[in-house]
Amino acid sequence: MLTEEGIILIKYWFSVSDAVQEERFHSRQNDPMRRWKLSDTDVVSITKWEDYSRAKDAMFEATDHAYAPWWTIESDDKRAARLNTISHLLSQVPWEPRQPPKVDIPPRPAADDYDRPDRDRYKYVPDHAADVGKK
Repeated sequence: MLTEEGIILIKYWFSVSDAVQEERFHSRQNDPMRRWKLSDTDVVSITKWEDYSRAKDAMFEATDHAYAPWWTIESDDKRAARLNTISHLLSQVPWEPRQPPKVDIPPRPAADDYDRPDRDRYKYVPDHAADVGKK
């Protein structure tokens, strides 16, 4: 019904090998910064890998149509999967290049009567960005 109304329906399946998925689970288990990503459902899913794979195969069989196909994205490499998905998605949607309208930014008026208060009067969120990657 959606495609009959002119809607472009694009369905993606992000495929992760069982070995990489297990590796990701162990990584999450051992990394306190990523531990929140590992749920009870994830833990149970390890024992259901074949069941889930069969269900996916049945879903593809029932819902993969020429007018709305499933596209599988190999996702062991997350960065490559994201770039490939973006590239593919953009290639599926017809578009025409457009030039955005020109924006004129006026000059900032001189600050005649304004002196900024001393920074010590305010509370600032600590800057931890400099610490990222030092470990």
